[in-house]
Amino acid sequence: MFRKFVRLSRSRRPNDPVHAAQPAPSTRFDLNDVLVTIDNDPYLAVVDAAHQILSVFDDLRFDRSDADIMAGPMRTHIALRLAPFGFRQVSGHVIENTAQDIRMIIPKFRALGESPFDAIRYAPRRPQDFFILTPTQAACQLIDTYPLEEAQDRILALLRKHPINIYRILDFMDRSDRHMAFRPVLGHLKFVQRNAIRSEPLCRRRALR
Repeated sequence: MFRKFVRLSRSRRPNDPVHAAQPAPSTRFDLNDVLVTIDNDPYLAVVDAAHQILSVFDDLRFDRSDADIMAGPMRTHIALRLAPFGFRQVSGHVIENTAQDIRMIIPKFRALGESPFDAIRYAPRRPQDFFILTPTQAACQLIDTYPLEEAQDRILALLRKHPINIYRILDFMDRSDRHMAFRPVLGHLKFVQRNAIRSEPLCRRRALR
């Protein structure tokens, strides 16, 4: 489990984005090191290690009409962070380590009105591959995967690092038992997120450019 990983130290300030200067790739590959490095970056998160879902910071505030897409600077940031581990961006949607046969997959954007709950529905993935999602898409996967209380706890941990578009989640919830049961939780998530973005370290974080 991810909680057992040993954290790596970092010399840069916690809100600094990653730029081109990166350590030389290591000949030794350890997936644990990759995930810990990702989770130590304020703009990246391992949302669900068991289901191999990663997140890239989007923004602090949202409108319900905002497009939920993985913007170019978000893709560039995670590609640069993965480069020292032998990953290379082979297309706009795939970052791959060919030696280890692992792909980090950014699901294709299909339409402005696409539900964030459907982000990975039509995206093929092998057992060893990971999905890279927006925080809102990642939160939707947690809602659809875990029992209510565990999903709530996991989303609370996520939004304290990567805020989510709660309005968009509400708009795309269906009338399934799972979604109807989770609707009352959204008010609490909104309250916690509002306080989080007014506090350190989120209050100083800016969208990647």
